[in-house]
Amino acid sequence: MSKVIFKYILFLSFLISNASIYGQIDSDRFEVLEYQELETKKSLVKNGDKEALQNYNQLLKCADELLDSKPFSVVHKTGMPPSKDKHDYISIGPYWWPNPDTDDGLPYIRKDGEINPEARNNHTDFVEMRDFLRAIKQLTEAYYLSDKEIYAIRAIDLIKIWFLDAETRMNPNLDYSQSIPGKNDGRCFGIIELDGITDVIKFLELAKDRNLLDVKTEEGMSDWLIAYSDWLKNSELGHEESTRKNNHGTHYDVQLLSILLYLNKKDEVRDYLNSITKARIISQIEPDGSQPLELARTKSFSYSVMNLHGFLELAQIGEKVGVNLWEFESKDGRSIKKGYQFMVPFLIGEKQWEHKQIKDRKSSEKKLLADLVTVKKWFNDTSFDEVLKRVQLNKQ
Repeated sequence: MSKVIFKYILFLSFLISNASIYGQIDSDRFEVLEYQELETKKSLVKNGDKEALQNYNQLLKCADELLDSKPFSVVHKTGMPPSKDKHDYISIGPYWWPNPDTDDGLPYIRKDGEINPEARNNHTDFVEMRDFLRAIKQLTEAYYLSDKEIYAIRAIDLIKIWFLDAETRMNPNLDYSQSIPGKNDGRCFGIIELDGITDVIKFLELAKDRNLLDVKTEEGMSDWLIAYSDWLKNSELGHEESTRKNNHGTHYDVQLLSILLYLNKKDEVRDYLNSITKARIISQIEPDGSQPLELARTKSFSYSVMNLHGFLELAQIGEKVGVNLWEFESKDGRSIKKGYQFMVPFLIGEKQWEHKQIKDRKSSEKKLLADLVTVKKWFNDTSFDEVLKRVQLNKQ
């Protein structure tokens, strides 16, 4: 384990040992937003924790830069969607490259896990939307930790520009996402690129709770989210993504259900979790906890963690509507918990990861550790306490 991950473990240990502070937070007021991690960071800053203060100062630096930065919009791209409407989002499948066997490079060919730089430039919207969603997340955290309304006001301005203003708004669809030159204009797999919509929803909840969200913006965003969720449920690409049997299907559920929860459609969320999501757990996770479709990828450790994180988010949504996904288990032992138990020996070095992993996995280890803390915090499950303690002791 690296020093960075060890430091993160110390922070996670603080979360566990200070779990009592969470009782002070009225989480029932919120459908999607969770205050716990932000509240802990705020407490560390107030208490003068050196590392927390460094991170806090860096965060405010980034947030201050966003106050005067150029706003984000889909109309800034140099490319043009097949619809000839700049307001439609476009992107290229990241793992698709020019064909070396044809003069024009078409049709593109796939290299799993290897990102084509062409998919990460201003010809498409991917980078612009990634930066926009990151900005909303940073401004949300900066506002919460500092209590400076200027950050929240800036976030509202950026949201209005991206989603609502007539000249700059994004149309509520992803019809042309993750296209493959020479093959198609868009694929269902591009839906995962808007995963960060949950961060926008969390900010909207926070801004409304603090009486900062004006009625026009709130109603406009509700209309946009209704239209987009209808597209997710009824479009050809949305339906196709909902049937994916790997992490794409899982994160489709997270995205759709987070939106429906924000729109107060709890009965629909509850029915979906009890039927489709439970079936997804059974189909994707083996009785031993392995995830075959993720293990088949060139970044198998990373994708295994990514998919489990999505399932954990769904379990958290389930807690909001009375569906216990964390304890759910099939007759032959398939469950989210079993998936995490499968990964633990590889995290603590008891077993060697024998599947393909062409990229560094440190960030995935960090996410896995954070998930184990979330398990305790949300579900009062102490199963992984010894794992966290062991990782910490191994570095002392």
